[in-house]
Amino acid sequence: TADAWTASLAPVGDVSFESVPERVAVYDLLSADIAVAYGNADAITSLGFDAAVGGESLSAYYERLDGVDPDWDGLAQLNSGNAGVNVDSELLYELDSDLHLIDPALVTSFDGWARDDVEAIGDAVGPWFGNNYSRRHGDPPAAWEDAYAYYTVWEVAERVAAVFRADARYEALAAVYEDLLATIEADLPPADDRPTVAMAIFIDGTFYPTAANASGYATAHVRPFGVEDAFAGEEITFETTYDYEAMLTFDPDVLLHPYGLASHYSVSDAREALSEHPIGSEITAVAEGRVYASGVPMQGPIITLFQSEMTAKQLFPDQFGEWSEYAGGPYPEIPEDERLFDRDRVAEVIRGDV
Repeated sequence: TADAWTASLAPVGDVSFESVPERVAVYDLLSADIAVAYGNADAITSLGFDAAVGGESLSAYYERLDGVDPDWDGLAQLNSGNAGVNVDSELLYELDSDLHLIDPALVTSFDGWARDDVEAIGDAVGPWFGNNYSRRHGDPPAAWEDAYAYYTVWEVAERVAAVFRADARYEALAAVYEDLLATIEADLPPADDRPTVAMAIFIDGTFYPTAANASGYATAHVRPFGVEDAFAGEEITFETTYDYEAMLTFDPDVLLHPYGLASHYSVSDAREALSEHPIGSEITAVAEGRVYASGVPMQGPIITLFQSEMTAKQLFPDQFGEWSEYAGGPYPEIPEDERLFDRDRVAEVIRGDV
């Protein structure tokens, strides 16, 4: 029709819309955060994993934005598997969403799914529009390789803005982020004066590392600081683990623990366990009290703003102000004169006052 418009995102390419989607199936927190950013929180019909846990992680940040309080109750949980991932196609038919803000390439990596199944749902229910492998620039399933492209958080956000007719909101949020980056870059100390950083989840004496400067939006809140990764030169995969001795050899100045805010990981417990361990307590980050709760890798535009501010304070308190003694709950309240971006402006944009 004359009113139709097109949005484009690899691997699905161009998708045509005649109205703004009112029921949106979501799998990951990045997509949920984007829907919230554009004022479409009420359209969300699902999350991939436990919606209460995922919703709580997001709301930990939204708590600091006036009037931004999505209701996560009653969302469908797409992934029913405990071991591995298992999404039931019947559920997607039942949800009857007019948009799947989900990467179809990711879905075909799940057991029992083929590209035909994905295409059938796209035709019968609603189109797919998502890009998961930009998270770490991972390899998509072979059938999608030729159509794939990697994007930043902000490139995905811009392309999804087209779906929701939210270009003005996108531009306004991107401007806040540009200001934040400029603030950070203006005060960053020279490279030689920056700490070495290790990103790792700590469970029962084992460290599960992430490369701090890796490509992809999983580390979008760390890369801008140009710090030296304590694991530099190591081949890190999802299977990589380190023990206390190995971590002492890497000896980071700062240890950032992903999924540290409002999740099932308690970074205060990890800090305590490390400081009570004969080898763990010798790691510089532990000895100097610089083990911090860090953010979620699946971050959309709103979360990236908060996580970049948080990381600035954790890595460079002298330049950007101290990070609070976070011990759980929502993103800490930061005094207005110590904030690195304007909360009121962000809340205004989400509410549609662009």
